[in-house]
Amino acid sequence: MKIFVPLKRVPDPDTKIRVLADGSGIDSDGVKFAVNPFDAIALEEALRLKEKGAATEVVVVTIGGDECAEQLRSGLAMGADRAILVKHSAALDSLAVAKVLAAVYKKEAPGLVLMGKQAIDDDSSQTGQMLAALLGVGQVTFMSKLEISGTAARCSRETDAGIETLSVTLPAVLTADLRLNEPRYVSLPGIMKAKKKPLEETTPDALGVAAASRTKILKLEKPAGRKAGVKVKTVDELIAKLRDEAKVL
Repeated sequence: MKIFVPLKRVPDPDTKIRVLADGSGIDSDGVKFAVNPFDAIALEEALRLKEKGAATEVVVVTIGGDECAEQLRSGLAMGADRAILVKHSAALDSLAVAKVLAAVYKKEAPGLVLMGKQAIDDDSSQTGQMLAALLGVGQVTFMSKLEISGTAARCSRETDAGIETLSVTLPAVLTADLRLNEPRYVSLPGIMKAKKKPLEETTPDALGVAAASRTKILKLEKPAGRKAGVKVKTVDELIAKLRDEAKVL
């Protein structure tokens, strides 16, 4: 079975983000980029399935410019077998990304798609669901445990009411939650091996996809700063502030 793992290039979680003065986007000068953490979890799960003998090949893919090759190389260094870069300079919304991924899926014909539940830059949490709908295959989102048995995947997902267990027939699209696993560190031998692994480049046009977003970011704003807290001396004073100032009682 071939496993297809989309990776997205996002600002590193530890990087301080600055919004451009005109609110049109973020200032990328000096910003470190990395693989979306949830996508890294999905890739780790794919690699574990391969190590167990449940998969024969892991293919990573991303959409973007030449700079995105760095994240694909990171995926190859972790253990992926091949990488595909769909070159496109403009930003794409979730539906446009799903359409491009669907075209790559039809070309590669994998038995399973593993991807992050959301990207930490836009938090849309839509691409996996849209991809499954476009392909007409089953899906399980926010997955925290995965077991593959033959042509079926048994998945557990956390809900407000407890752990929900679902079974879906493969091929399917599964999106990874935080508790699925802890991704491995990239090793020096892995980095050396990644240099020799194939990285294919293509374009939406070559895939027969019109990559155009239907949504537009109007403006980005920095969150308002938090006000300093105050100390109270008695319970009565605390209750009074919650009732009269915070209006929560």
